[in-house]
Amino acid sequence: MPDANPSPVDPSPIRIFDTTLRDGEQSPGASLNHHEKIEIARQLEKLGVDVIEAGFPITSDGDFEAVKAIAGELEHATVCGLARCVPKDIERAGEAVKDAAAPQGGRVHVFCATSKIHREHKLRKAFDEIIALSKRSIEHARQYVEDVEFSPEDGSRTELNYLVDITAAAIEAGATTINIPDTVGYAVPEEYGHIFAHMREQLPQIDRDGIVLSSHCHNDLGLAVANSIAAVQNGAKQIECTINGIGERAGNAALEEIVMALRTRGDYYAGFTTNIKPAEIFKTSRMVSNLTGLTVQRNKAVIGENAFAHESGIHQDGVLKHRETYEIMDPRDIGVPESKLVLGKHSGRHALADRIKDLGYRIDDDTLQKVYDRFKQLADKKKDVYDEDIEAILDVLLGAGRQLWELAKFSVTAGSDETSVALVELRDSSGEIRREAAYGDGPIDACYSAIQIITGVTVALERYETRAVTGGKEAQGEVSVQVNHHGRKVRGRGLSTDVIEAAVKAYLAAINRIKTTQERAVAATSPDADSETVAQP
Repeated sequence: MPDANPSPVDPSPIRIFDTTLRDGEQSPGASLNHHEKIEIARQLEKLGVDVIEAGFPITSDGDFEAVKAIAGELEHATVCGLARCVPKDIERAGEAVKDAAAPQGGRVHVFCATSKIHREHKLRKAFDEIIALSKRSIEHARQYVEDVEFSPEDGSRTELNYLVDITAAAIEAGATTINIPDTVGYAVPEEYGHIFAHMREQLPQIDRDGIVLSSHCHNDLGLAVANSIAAVQNGAKQIECTINGIGERAGNAALEEIVMALRTRGDYYAGFTTNIKPAEIFKTSRMVSNLTGLTVQRNKAVIGENAFAHESGIHQDGVLKHRETYEIMDPRDIGVPESKLVLGKHSGRHALADRIKDLGYRIDDDTLQKVYDRFKQLADKKKDVYDEDIEAILDVLLGAGRQLWELAKFSVTAGSDETSVALVELRDSSGEIRREAAYGDGPIDACYSAIQIITGVTVALERYETRAVTGGKEAQGEVSVQVNHHGRKVRGRGLSTDVIEAAVKAYLAAINRIKTTQERAVAATSPDADSETVAQP
């Protein structure tokens, strides 16, 4: 195996610089308000991020206020504001972070383009002018904070001798962190890693004076994470990245992929660690996705919906026997409760039997074969087979879907300034009507309370979902619920043009499943019962 660490490894953790709130928010379609930015910043600090680039203060009053508020609140993470080499930018960024609450203070991140194409077509300045401008800007930023980061924009396409010269000038001017960005995602790992090795070789003051080299990679060629790790292997001590890899164009290096690559392959990347708390990764990913409105693709590494999902029967069987056969990470390490076995036409009996057990049923081998046969027929007609589909098959085979309780009628009194009251009438299997009234936090909660009183079944509502099945004035609505009954998760569905009626029917469907399996359990333990149990809760 080749040497993973060609340079002596500094035992201190690699700094994680998160730019979700700046570069990430620049993603087309993403926009965050003041409150949302603060919520994400709090979670990033909880995640263990070392530096949070909270925004670009000059762009708007809102961005300035958000950066200032985040800097004034966070007690551990360094809060950073971005600025061009323009006096007004630097003043605005400096004002936003100068009173940071963290003991190490805030940071101003100054950047100036340096590549030939940017010098000639964007800035239209000679390189010596750019060096002078960069030095003045760093010195200006130092009037507000001691921690100044400098980025030669489009660094990966800048001539190496120019990159060395401007880095030396930036260090001389007082920059404490030098970031070499792959601004347009053009670099490849070997080339990008060589830039960092070359900088350290040509400028020994980087290691001698503790100057932090940083990587900032975009994903235009899908190499952002690989490039970031190549930089670390060649001496970078900070990685700039975003949650879910969001950012300009194809996005930035994904924080979760970098952290888990270094952690999972600790045998290869020996000595490279971070301060990130992996158990907070999934929660952070979901928050950023929900607040930005940018959905995570299903097959996204580490945090995608399919990252720990298995449909192939061979894979499912292997995971059930020993998780590490097809999973290199434990989903619980990043905050995902468990792996997911997606049931479809490629699934086998082992996975189906395991799911049936999770649903609270115990069935013999003959019944399992009957369920499996029907399951395969259904799987040929639809892509995924859901838990509700399996329960429906079991209902038919075991008689678990019969209506022990049926809705006769209901009425609800509700209003914005009054407690909801529901009167519910249910018909039992003998035809007798039972009615009860109950209060609740809203009309549906009141109905559910009344149903629990009538049926004598107490459950905890874990999930409630509603969707329109048809359109128009008489649109049908479907409600799906999941309840917990002594540790067993039970689902129910209801359909009606009245959403409250659909909710009541869904709840009753779940109650009927519980009551039926209770009856079966009693029958199975009676003296006249067969020794072989077919189904129990």
